[in-house]
Amino acid sequence: MPNQRRASKKQRALEILLRLKRLYPEAPCSLDFANPLQLMIATMLAAQCTDERVNLVTPALFAAYPDVYAFAEADIADLEQLVKSTGFYRNKAKNIRAACQRIITEYNGEVPPRMDDLVTLPGVARKTANVVLAHGFGINAGVTVDTHVKRITNLLGLTKHADPVKIERDLMKLLPQPDWENWSIRLVYHGRAVCNARNPKCSMCELADLCPSAKVVPIVGSIQVGPVQVSPIQEVVQS
Repeated sequence: MPNQRRASKKQRALEILLRLKRLYPEAPCSLDFANPLQLMIATMLAAQCTDERVNLVTPALFAAYPDVYAFAEADIADLEQLVKSTGFYRNKAKNIRAACQRIITEYNGEVPPRMDDLVTLPGVARKTANVVLAHGFGINAGVTVDTHVKRITNLLGLTKHADPVKIERDLMKLLPQPDWENWSIRLVYHGRAVCNARNPKCSMCELADLCPSAKVVPIVGSIQVGPVQVSPIQEVVQS
C-alpha cells in the first residue's frame, strides 16, 4: 500500500486489521469461564485488574457460587473476601450480587443476550456487555474499548476521541462487524508485546508504516509476516 500513512482512514484500518490477524492468528478471550454468567462476572472483576489475576480468583469463586441464585443470595462479606485480590472488591462484590438479583427478577435467571438489557445490570457498561455478547453468545454488537484499545487506536489515528463510546462508534464504521471484538483482543496483544505505553517498540512494529505516531518506521520487508512463519513479535507474545 503506497503512501500508507496518507491512505484513507478506512483503508488503513482494514490493512491494520489484516496485519493484526497475521501477527495474532488466534484471538480467544483470555478469561476462563463456562457460561455467559461466569463470563459476565469475570469481566466485571477484570476492571482495573489483570485477566491473569481474575483467572486465579474465579475457580474458588465459581465453586462457592455455582449459579445466579447463589450469587444473588451471597453473604456480601464472604463475596468480598473471595474477590478481594482483584481490587475495588467492595464495589465489585456489591455489583455482582445486585446484577444477579436483577437477572433473576427481570430475565428469568438467564443473562440477557441483548446490549440494551445488559447495560441495565449494576456494574455492566458497554465494555463488559460487548465481551459477554461476543464470547458468551457469539454476537458482535460493538467494539470493546479498554485502555490498550483506546490508547493504540488514538496512536494509529483512527479516532480523535477520548470517550470510549465515541471511539467505539468510530471503529464500528471502519471495521467489518465480524471482526469488532477480535480487533480489541488483538490490539491488547499488540499493546502488551510491542506498543507498550512506557516503551513502545516502534522499530520492530509491523504497523509502524501505518501509524502517524510511530517514532521509527522499519525497513519494509525487514520482518516477514505470514500465517505460517512466526515473527519476532509473536515470539514475544508466546514467551
